[in-house]
Amino acid sequence: MNLPEGFIESLSQGSGAPLFAGLPEALSLDPVVSVRIDPAKTPCGGWAADARAVPWAEASGRYLPARPAFIFDPLMHQGAYYVQDASSMFLGHAVRHITEGLSAPVAYLDACAAPGGKTGAAIDALPPGSVVWANEYVPQRAAVLRENLAKKGYPLTIVTTGDTSRFAALPASFDIIAADVPCSGEGMMRKDAEAVAQWSPGLVAQCAELQRSILQNLWPALRPGGFLIYSTCTFNRRENEDNVHWLIETYGAETVALPADLAWAIAPALDRDIHACRFIPGRTEGEGLFLAVLRKPGDEAFTSQPSAEKSGAKGARKDRRGNKPAPIPAETQSWLMPGCGATLTLDGERIMAVFSQSVAGTHPSLEVGTVKGRDAIPSQQLALSRIYRRGAFPEVEVDRTSALMYLRGEASQLPSGTPRGHILLTYRDLPLGFVKNIGNRCNNLYPRPWRILSALPSPLPPLPGI
Repeated sequence: MNLPEGFIESLSQGSGAPLFAGLPEALSLDPVVSVRIDPAKTPCGGWAADARAVPWAEASGRYLPARPAFIFDPLMHQGAYYVQDASSMFLGHAVRHITEGLSAPVAYLDACAAPGGKTGAAIDALPPGSVVWANEYVPQRAAVLRENLAKKGYPLTIVTTGDTSRFAALPASFDIIAADVPCSGEGMMRKDAEAVAQWSPGLVAQCAELQRSILQNLWPALRPGGFLIYSTCTFNRRENEDNVHWLIETYGAETVALPADLAWAIAPALDRDIHACRFIPGRTEGEGLFLAVLRKPGDEAFTSQPSAEKSGAKGARKDRRGNKPAPIPAETQSWLMPGCGATLTLDGERIMAVFSQSVAGTHPSLEVGTVKGRDAIPSQQLALSRIYRRGAFPEVEVDRTSALMYLRGEASQLPSGTPRGHILLTYRDLPLGFVKNIGNRCNNLYPRPWRILSALPSPLPPLPGI
């Protein structure tokens, strides 16, 4: 790999020199491949013996010996696992440490959330019932975030698109805020050629300025005593330790030490007076990452749970002609797990499950279906959600080839005797998605933007081992 001119020299000044000594050689090697298993969805059978555990994510993180064709594994599309760099899984370790011994739910904000991998890791580590607000500035990336969190299936999520300045107007609303800020991407150089091509000292300076503006927006929204998890996928001091020092000097923040085994080979901060973790290729099995946890002065965090109140649902909205749509079909309530805490309401044609919990007056909600005339059509989000009641629809188990054909949007062949109406397809006893059986054929209801575009190879490539 031809690294940018001046890049290594910029990292090797002062105390950073020993840490980055082997970085050029490490960046010339192929990246390691890892996945994070979803404990709420993983079917029986486990992973192959040659899939080693990621040490800071032993319960869910696995290294794979090679990179399989993930797109041709239905389990990935079902949310059974998420392809994620091992270093990024450390955020879940940080969240577990922050909330250790805590059973009450908390309010969590992921301010720069796309594509959603770190949000998912946080969900697995947070106390049950926590409300997770995931925000992304770029609309196209926000669409990917919504899809990935839908596949995660955790219902108490709020997904928004917009600038972080919106959160400055929500004072003391969150117990934990994660800011995986836009950065110069030095830690992704062996995975992303664009990270090499775009690097310059000017980009580093521009990113550092943007990062501080994001932190300025987020700090007021953090409750006193709350925790900010600051992370980048870059190596330089300016975007990392310098920003941590700025938070300390500007807001009186205190860095928090995270437990880490010496065998993990995680490097410390370049400055001894702060706690932070540096993941450096060649030392750790993963890509570059800097992560620091900072505590806001005060003692209010975790003392007030996300508000449980009436959802304030406005009922069915009128269409453009002023006509109020038909009421929600009664059977839709039976689609949900009893006691899930959701109220059904109509948003145009969409049937929404709105939850009583709220953060800053905003309620988590889930699209469970749409109303078409007298018919209620269940949604893909419902199929993958933890609040879907298994048995609400007849189920047909399909094999891998049939599952992939469904994910491509193709028609499914159902066994004779399958009842008419909406049918849930399953693969390895996990919900895959809905079809509507109309007798002579069945309609594929898998969302068009989510469909696999690649042609299916023959034979199908091996699975990653789950």
